[in-house]
Amino acid sequence: MLTGPKLDGGRTMQASNRRTHQSVVLSFLAGYVDTVGFVALFGLFTAHVTGNFVLIGSELANHSHGVLIKLLAFPAFIFAVALTRVTLIWLERGARPPMPYLLMLQLIFLLGFMTAGCLAQPLGDTEAPLALLAGICGAACMGVQNASSRLVLQHLTPTTVMTGNVTQLVIDLVDILRGAADEAVRQRCIKFFWPVVMFGVGAIGGAFAYKYLLFLSLLLPAALLVWLAVTEYLSEKGEAGSPSTL
Repeated sequence: MLTGPKLDGGRTMQASNRRTHQSVVLSFLAGYVDTVGFVALFGLFTAHVTGNFVLIGSELANHSHGVLIKLLAFPAFIFAVALTRVTLIWLERGARPPMPYLLMLQLIFLLGFMTAGCLAQPLGDTEAPLALLAGICGAACMGVQNASSRLVLQHLTPTTVMTGNVTQLVIDLVDILRGAADEAVRQRCIKFFWPVVMFGVGAIGGAFAYKYLLFLSLLLPAALLVWLAVTEYLSEKGEAGSPSTL
């Protein structure tokens, strides 16, 4: 017979494993989608749109093309963040588990990104309506992930922007090498290590996948979002229906 504490310990382990999987998969997805957007859409960043400001400044100064798609990405990102917040409030009022629905919301924008990109082929005009729509949907997709990370997934390492992760990882590695790290620092190092690695793997994978599959390469992150959403839904349903003791 399982006691309450033992059962709670099992749930804690399952939740920890699920968080690890979420962090790894979402980091891979962010690197992958961001790279596909950058390669396909004239240097557009979808995962961290503030990087587009640097490119906008450069392109304006040098009178090059591709400014409009980067300008539109910012309001699209803001809209997606706001939509995620409103959706979360609605879900909380209905006592619904938020993550499956937010992952599906992200999936909708990702499929819009893929569909508009496929229809826009061959891409040549930086201001073609379908190319702009693809950029807007791509930025919105990653806006949902950014907002979800802040609102629901605070327990995860950031999955879309790796600068802070790399900084913390290097600080912890230095402390480990000089023998000044305790177990908490070692665990944090591991926690930050895998998202950084998987973001890089996703970026490389996205570049090669787009080279051979063009926008159909986005079917992989779409499948990952479906898998995460189903996993979250089943986990939440199981936790809601499990007794505290057996």
